[in-house]
Amino acid sequence: MNTHFQNDLAEILKERAAKGQISRRQMLQGFAALMGTTALGAGAAKAQEGRLVFVNWGGDALDAMDEAFGTPFTEETGIEVLYDGSGPTEGAITAQVQGGNPTWDLVDADPFSSQALGRKGLMEPINYDIVDEAKQREGFGWEYSSSCYFYSYVIAYDATRFDEPPTSIADFFDTEKFPGKRSMYKWGAGMWEAALLADGVAPEDLYPLDLERAHAKIEGFKEHIGAFWGGGAESQSLLLNGDVSMALIWNTRASLLHKDTEGEITFTWQDGIIGPGGIGVLKDNPGGTEAAMRYIAATQEPERQVVLFQMLGNAPSNPAADALIPEDERRFNAMDPENLPKQVALDTDWYEENYGAALDAYLQIISA
Repeated sequence: MNTHFQNDLAEILKERAAKGQISRRQMLQGFAALMGTTALGAGAAKAQEGRLVFVNWGGDALDAMDEAFGTPFTEETGIEVLYDGSGPTEGAITAQVQGGNPTWDLVDADPFSSQALGRKGLMEPINYDIVDEAKQREGFGWEYSSSCYFYSYVIAYDATRFDEPPTSIADFFDTEKFPGKRSMYKWGAGMWEAALLADGVAPEDLYPLDLERAHAKIEGFKEHIGAFWGGGAESQSLLLNGDVSMALIWNTRASLLHKDTEGEITFTWQDGIIGPGGIGVLKDNPGGTEAAMRYIAATQEPERQVVLFQMLGNAPSNPAADALIPEDERRFNAMDPENLPKQVALDTDWYEENYGAALDAYLQIISA
């Protein structure tokens, strides 16, 4: 699920630059904050002494030096950080490590993927003597992954089409009170939780997910789905073009819609589904485990995480960053103390064990 979200963040930066909302320099800073690196593009980066290779989900080749994470880290340590955009899939990570000569050091992989790979001996455990647990949100640090940002699936809606706004996920599924077509995420994550919450399951009772019940809810609702979106730009267009009246979309896109339409299309945090992004370290990484852990620790600095939020809307993983966000922007921070209690977090342990099979079943239902 993080693969698609990461790709969408790169698209948001390019879209905002094209609209003149940010400068090219700010766009490059945003890429740097997103990747935590100097950008190299999609080609494989070569491991060298005094260098770390951070593999993310890519975007266009960029030459700008990292100003949010990479540059200060290099100034502090003398270690250069390079970005490789070839994509850290589980298969690619496995091939890197099992080949015996990995060229990658750090990966922006789903925490549940890092956990699964770590249990197979392919990832280094996070060294919490270097990475500061106090700079993580409680419950969002794992054995083989350290949280680096958050996003949320939220209810976005066209406020011009309703006399009263929707206030819960039950309203999303209520097409009599709130008429119009809906849109849901093609890749399943967050949609199972939404269906179960709407079906009366309490947030504290969500896991383990009752997939049979969730799929029955979604299958029975399919006639009201205008489209299952696969990318953030598509989810945004469906609402802007009036194809749907409500959609469950990433908060990053929902925030852009709110700003671009001056609130005509807006969203609610109520019953949002929070997803974490994480950084993992390959087993026997060429740049050294200690250097990789020091890099992760450097990304925890709250001022650097605010750069990522301001460029893309990603919520900080360090709670100390919340207070550094300008007051008029805090309503767009998924992890702000005002917004967080209204939401429920994806369970990494459940996704580690069940995501593949659950997605296969979900795709069969929405494709039928």
